Amino acid sequence: MTMTVSPESAARMACRASGLADRSLAQLHQHATSVFLLADEGVVVRVSPAPRHRRLETAVSLTRWLVANGFPATEPLDVPQPVTYDPYTVTFWHHYPQPECGVPPAGRLGELLRALHALPTPPMPLPPYQPLTSFRHAVASSTCLEAAEREWLASRSDELLHVYRGLGFPLGQGHIHGDAYPGNTLWGGDGVRLGDWDEAAFGPREIDLANTFQGVRFGRSTAELADFSLGYGYDIREWQGLSTLCAIRDLHTLGSFIRRADRGDTEAGEQLSYRIETLMHGGETASWSSA
Repeated sequence: MTMTVSPESAARMACRASGLADRSLAQLHQHATSVFLLADEGVVVRVSPAPRHRRLETAVSLTRWLVANGFPATEPLDVPQPVTYDPYTVTFWHHYPQPECGVPPAGRLGELLRALHALPTPPMPLPPYQPLTSFRHAVASSTCLEAAEREWLASRSDELLHVYRGLGFPLGQGHIHGDAYPGNTLWGGDGVRLGDWDEAAFGPREIDLANTFQGVRFGRSTAELADFSLGYGYDIREWQGLSTLCAIRDLHTLGSFIRRADRGDTEAGEQLSYRIETLMHGGETASWSSA
């Protein structure tokens, strides 16, 4: 008989193998990654698809280097990791309890990204930034998408990638977070930390700025965008390629919803259908739910 490993069982097995008591394990949230809290240990346990093992190795080694160099990244636990229990890979991170005052303001993310991009080149190799690679795989392998949706999404990604390859990037190439937006910042100690480093890569620095501007779909205000730009020291709205990067980000965000809908998550399926409908009918400014 084949035992089915769930994200929770993978988390518990990884905790025990790492010498961490798992009795206080409780789920915090689930999206592309399942995230658990070990309250007794003050540890966050992240359970990701096993094919991301190499990326997670990079995330752990990179954040250790960043913390050692004074950058406020979320800090990985000092245990051997990542740990794989097929079909999942598990990583461990220090827990930063959040106050009730809300998430850090967008301006703080701008400051963090300015500091990140100013650091010397990390000593570990980073994968090249390849937009929409995982998204295109999700579209091609999906069981929940209608044929017309699959065809449109594939065509739209081809169109955007063609435009992307012709862009000039005034901020140049370097190490980037890859998934930077205010939702990936946390209050930590006496400041703000930047987390979720799974998409770290070598690529155009504008990638790290555009994601915050795509957030107008989720209610981000003009004032927040101005604060973010002030914190970074550059207003990407002056660059003609911003709309292309925001459109690429629109598609990228569909990937996790496609995978969740394929697993039978009806709530994700409803949000996925709504997002695709707005994109197919030109809803560039339509509001989306982040659930």
